Amino acid sequence: MTAVDFVPFVERLAKISGEAIMPFFRAAFAMEDKSGGGVFDPVTEADRAAEAAMRRLIGEAFPHHGVIGEEFGAERQDSEYVWVLDPIDGTKSFIAGLPLWGTLIGLLHKGAPCYGLMHQPFTREKFFGDGEAAHWAGRGANGETASRRLLTRPCSGLDRATLMTTSPKLIPEPLRPHYDALEAKTRLARYGGDCYAYCMLAAGHVDLVVEAGLNAYDIVALIPIVRGAGGIVTTWDGGDPSRGGAIVAAGDKRVHEQAIEALSAAL
Repeated sequence: MTAVDFVPFVERLAKISGEAIMPFFRAAFAMEDKSGGGVFDPVTEADRAAEAAMRRLIGEAFPHHGVIGEEFGAERQDSEYVWVLDPIDGTKSFIAGLPLWGTLIGLLHKGAPCYGLMHQPFTREKFFGDGEAAHWAGRGANGETASRRLLTRPCSGLDRATLMTTSPKLIPEPLRPHYDALEAKTRLARYGGDCYAYCMLAAGHVDLVVEAGLNAYDIVALIPIVRGAGGIVTTWDGGDPSRGGAIVAAGDKRVHEQAIEALSAAL
């Protein structure tokens, strides 16, 4: 069984998670701070409802599969297939009423990311890939159903690159000077994208995404999308990004090489 066999099932996961989330978006809802006194880390009723719904469906359809989720932890994570879920990546944007968030549904096969989907139920668009190809599906200019292949754009170097990060404040202080030095070399820097930043890179609108302190559920679903669009995603020292940590994604290998050279000194 290949990852392709799971595509209709991933669509079902996206549908039920969206149905669980949308009643809460731009509405009054309860919220908690998971940070324990550190950097504000909100969780909402929508996060928990969506992950619970996805876990329930996975358990019914594939009881031997593992699950790793942001809200309810890990189960059977040594299984051949493991689902990696972030019900709302970009919760801070969600609670601010901004549509820069999405549901991340990733699939690991023998520990390696083999399929990923980012679903934004408010804008009704999906970004998905299997590491070999990536696509966007949503609404066209006239409201019609539309889809297209995702491809990163060429970029010759940092001085021509558009960089995104969710917030420099989320990068641990020991690493931040290296990030700041890298940002200073780029043409344009934008903040606040969360998962959308990686999808915009895959779509050819952004050249570089740099973050640190990520968990597996923040990145696993995005890896097959970026790679399927022709991009590169690694840790800052060029290693495996699937466990999270300090992450750099680029649409062009030239930009990736220059970013790695600047960032690897921090590790």
